[in-house]
Amino acid sequence: MRAIDVMVRDVVTVHPDTDVAEAIRLLGEHDISALPVVDAHAHLIGIISEADLIHRVEIGTEKHRPWWLEAVTGAAALAEDFAKAHGKKVGELMTTDVVSASEDTPLSEIAALLERKRIKRVPILRNGKLVGVVSRCNLIQALASALGHGEEAGEADLEIRQELLARLKQQQSWTDFGSRNVIVAGGTVHLWGLISSEQERKALVALAEGVPGVARVSDEMIATY
Repeated sequence: MRAIDVMVRDVVTVHPDTDVAEAIRLLGEHDISALPVVDAHAHLIGIISEADLIHRVEIGTEKHRPWWLEAVTGAAALAEDFAKAHGKKVGELMTTDVVSASEDTPLSEIAALLERKRIKRVPILRNGKLVGVVSRCNLIQALASALGHGEEAGEADLEIRQELLARLKQQQSWTDFGSRNVIVAGGTVHLWGLISSEQERKALVALAEGVPGVARVSDEMIATY
């Protein structure tokens, strides 16, 4: 399987001039641990994560080094610490050295990146533009599907997934499930994520069943009602 087979496409992003307070609100609202930072043309220029926000002056967690350690710490590192503790815009806090991959990257390589770099997610780029994200959770879900079917997703599965995501995008009046994960393996659609009502569950299953080529829908959604 490749990144394109499991990546989340509806990625919540921010811009470098986004207020830090707004970024924090988005992290909590969407229950995510990081936000890709993009420019006006959707090019990835950084990422802001929980790690960039834990040393803040507002809550008294900014870094305080002993005088002797501060004396031997480079000016660039001290400036970076100050920006992360006091910065008001995302561009002042974000990490710019971002590990990324392409849509065709095999999941084995994604897994190696996550382990080697000790990160939780990998942005997926097409010509420098952000088109999705693959997280550790996505890999676990892909593993579950693979174990259930004993085969990798083929082109037919990819077409089913893309068509279902397109149809979900048209139903934003009653669901935001397009930002969740949809995995297709062996013609079976696996629906993952949180839902707010039994009506939404039934509607999502019906929507998936209506996509040409779908053999079965596996309801693995979690109710919050």
